[in-house]
Amino acid sequence: MENQKRRDQGLAYRVDEKVLAELQRCRRLLQQLNQTDWGDFQALARITEQLLGKANGAVLTPPFYCDYGTHIEIGRHFYANFNCTMLDVAPIKIGNNCLLGPNVSLFTAGHPLHPLPRTAGLEYGKPITLGDNVWIGGNSVICPGVRIGSNTVVGAGSVVLRDLPPNVVAAGNPCRVIRPITEADRETLCKEEKIDKEAWEWVTQCSRKKNTDCR
Repeated sequence: MENQKRRDQGLAYRVDEKVLAELQRCRRLLQQLNQTDWGDFQALARITEQLLGKANGAVLTPPFYCDYGTHIEIGRHFYANFNCTMLDVAPIKIGNNCLLGPNVSLFTAGHPLHPLPRTAGLEYGKPITLGDNVWIGGNSVICPGVRIGSNTVVGAGSVVLRDLPPNVVAAGNPCRVIRPITEADRETLCKEEKIDKEAWEWVTQCSRKKNTDCR
């Protein structure tokens, strides 16, 4: 079986000429993206569309890094802050209205623990999935095979090794659920600070449209 097919089926694979060609294509596009005028949002958007398997208007703040790009599928209203890394050996699927803080890393790639198969050049990838409305705090790492449920918030500096359910706040290394997100959080900005009246009017205008795609 070809290494590309082995990789895409989640099996152990090695980097050969065909895999290397895919990596080269991605790196050339990344070079364009990261060397483009960071204030030229239209040019950045065009390159992002070429880079990703499904961009859907995604905003990637340079510098951004990935392995292939074509294994990344992103929903509507996605934003990644500075220095995001997505090692997309396996598929990375991200829902609508998701936010990634600075220095967030999503790693689908892995290597065997024992040195014998590792030094033989074996690699593998396990998919990562984020539901809708997920917010990942800065300097967090999402490890291979992890699924994060919709509406969940991951605190800054977390290392997520296992799946997280929807509608929770989670944080830590290793990351764990801290508490559920409840109606008490509805009008809260930060800790116990309330959202001011003018900003809340934007929220109510959005809710009248019966969706959260209001940016």
